[in-house]
Amino acid sequence: MATTMLRIALQKSGRLSEDSYQLFKECGIRFDYGTGKLKSVSSNFPAEFLFLRDDDIPGYVEDGVADLGIVGENVAVETGRAVQTVHKLGFSKCRLSIAIPRGETYNSLHDLNGKNIATSYPRLLGNYLAEQGVTAQIHEISGSVEIAPSIGLAEAVCDIVSSGSTLLSNGLKEVETIFRSEAIMIASNDLEAEKQALLDKLLFRIKAVQAAKNNKYIVLNAPNHALEQITSLLPGMKSPTVTPLATEGWSSVHSVLNENDFWENIEAIRAAGAQGILVIPIEKMIY
Repeated sequence: MATTMLRIALQKSGRLSEDSYQLFKECGIRFDYGTGKLKSVSSNFPAEFLFLRDDDIPGYVEDGVADLGIVGENVAVETGRAVQTVHKLGFSKCRLSIAIPRGETYNSLHDLNGKNIATSYPRLLGNYLAEQGVTAQIHEISGSVEIAPSIGLAEAVCDIVSSGSTLLSNGLKEVETIFRSEAIMIASNDLEAEKQALLDKLLFRIKAVQAAKNNKYIVLNAPNHALEQITSLLPGMKSPTVTPLATEGWSSVHSVLNENDFWENIEAIRAAGAQGILVIPIEKMIY
């Protein structure tokens, strides 16, 4: 009897590809990955990986050729394929923005009424302009969008921005963000029960890795008279672990602290009398 196996589509090259591979590695899932490979079977998890162009992944998932895929949210929305988003992955974050030549004046989006805008994302741009009541001519082009104003094709562009350096080097300035994107996992709308069970196992691992990235393990020495104040700043997963030290009047406190609260809470903990504070990365975190 054949073993049920998930077929997972990944971008075959680029930053999203590298980040996706790293995620599966942190989840303990091993498979061969390298330039030129078209597919690979995991040696320790029932999954086969397909390496595709990012624009093709939503279509493969919709058609059931792949069960799952990892793509940028911008790609999933732009293609308009009938797939479900099962989890946001938190990496490969970027934004889709409108940019104009640096020397041009910009007051509001309505400055673009009647203008030409070059983009590789006509669906996202068209929907946004319609929502804002702006009428512009959208010119769909693939690649080298930033050159459009300098060759007279358009007065503005709408493209993916990470650092903004590409816009800057082409004499453009970002004036309007229309969509924020990150890597997402998409799935077929018709997953069989056995494959849904495998997806649930995969998501369990992914969420444990993500929780670990967002938290730090804290170990510190605290004077007993300040324990209540210090532990109130370290809620942990349930509550901090407190054990007495050999030095009378002192205890060791172990806990978990969210990355977003880290610096503010650490300063308050020090001010309360904590000493010898150790901050340790967490590899996995399971609630």
